[in-house]
Amino acid sequence: MKGMARSFVFWPGIDSKIEGVAKACSDCARNAHEPQKYRSHHWEYPKSPWERVHIDYAGPVARKMLLIIVDAYSKWLEVKTTSSTTTPATIVILEELFATYRAPVTIVSDNGPQFTATEFKTFLQGNGVKYHKLIAPYHPATNGQAERCVQTVKGALKTMATTPGSLQHNLNEFLCQYRKAPHATTGQSPAQLFLGRTIRTRLDLVRLDETSVKITQKQQAIANSTFREFQPKQKVYFMSGNPRMDK
Repeated sequence: MKGMARSFVFWPGIDSKIEGVAKACSDCARNAHEPQKYRSHHWEYPKSPWERVHIDYAGPVARKMLLIIVDAYSKWLEVKTTSSTTTPATIVILEELFATYRAPVTIVSDNGPQFTATEFKTFLQGNGVKYHKLIAPYHPATNGQAERCVQTVKGALKTMATTPGSLQHNLNEFLCQYRKAPHATTGQSPAQLFLGRTIRTRLDLVRLDETSVKITQKQQAIANSTFREFQPKQKVYFMSGNPRMDK
């Protein structure tokens, strides 16, 4: 939110104002995740977009399952709705993505039956995927790219009070904003790294003229600590622990 706002307007204290708006959102608080645990697993950063993709199923959400596909280089996110999570249904979705973006070099997935089936292995080999990495059983953090995106997508759709009738609309709205916003890891938007350009949305109407966007080549290489610090008397949310109360 802060990155997108600063690309259009600025005034002193803009970051704190935006943080205040986000922290005051009761719907966001009810659906917030627990603080992130420390993750020690490390993947080598890819050299180009769509070189390594992480995939995972999420749901059900509004009576549909979601296949989450995230590009490890640009953090570009694809979310496909489906009524079935079988191997043939998964192959149909990936065929469409491969036709659009080409086949990646490496695919990372969990050990779900649709990903470990012989039919799926044959499909990947036939399309030129060199490596299929399966995460360590009972250790989902090794597929952290997809795991985090699953939480992000499900949280956003839940906060938007998504119904079966509004699922695709809400998903499109979320993906548009997600792909345009600067990513915390790369410092750039997924669209800029994946497409080589920014996505134009209605927010761009506030611009008086088109300006070129400077591309930062240096990627953030140092992992940020997941531990948070608080100040005395600072207001915070905490989990109630009571199933009969709001989270």
